[in-house]
This record gives sequence, structure tokens and C-alpha cells, in this order.
Amino acid sequence: MSSNSTSSNTPKPSTKRSRVAALLYVEAGIVFALGLWLTVLGFTHEEKEMTPLLAEIGFALAGAAGLFACARGYVNGKVYGRSPTILANLIAVGVAYYQIQGAFYIGAAIILSLALPTLYFALAIAKEEG
Repeated sequence: MSSNSTSSNTPKPSTKRSRVAALLYVEAGIVFALGLWLTVLGFTHEEKEMTPLLAEIGFALAGAAGLFACARGYVNGKVYGRSPTILANLIAVGVAYYQIQGAFYIGAAIILSLALPTLYFALAIAKEEG
């Protein structure tokens, strides 16, 4: 037996899977950073409602963990991250739409620049793999 047969049993992810995973890691990092920013905001500003702030921080951390788990699924060649990835990025497109309606174009551009390619590759993978 060669030494290559004892290497890891996980197959190398396809290029599309790698791209989706990388985009999901970036999205997870951004959502986590927003959660941290909200935490700092809670300590540095006097006028705040604690219950909604804590809920937003909790949702940001849970969302970042979910995106990270989806990315791990894509890296490992699993299917459990597909539907949440597609749903999260469809929600992001809706958020970008409302940011455009509110004339916050830079925020919408950032969200769309991550959500649309991720959504495209995730849908292409779902179509290819069934």
C-alpha cells in the first residue's frame, strides 16, 4: 500500500464548493463582526434598550455560527449546508432591496456583492448534485 491510501478519506471539494465556502466564511466573519460591534455599542452608549440589543447580538452570533457551519458543510462535501445557505442569501437580497429603498447604496452593494455570487454557486451545486 502506498502512503497516499492512508491519507484523509474526505474528497477534495470542487471549485464551486470552495468558492461558496470562502464566501460563506466571509459572510460569517462580517456577521460576527457586526455582533461584536453591537456589543461594544452596548457598553459605550448610554441611550439603549438592553433586551432588544441582547436579542440582536444573540441573533448575530447565531447567524455567524450558522453560516460558519454551512461553510464547513461545503468544505467537507456534505449537503446539510445547502438549504440554509440559499435561504440566508435570499434573505440578504431582500435586505439589500430595502437598503436600496432607503438610499443606503453602499450597504446594499456590499451585501449584494457577497449574496449574489454565493447564491449562484449554491444553486449551481444543488442542480449538479441533485
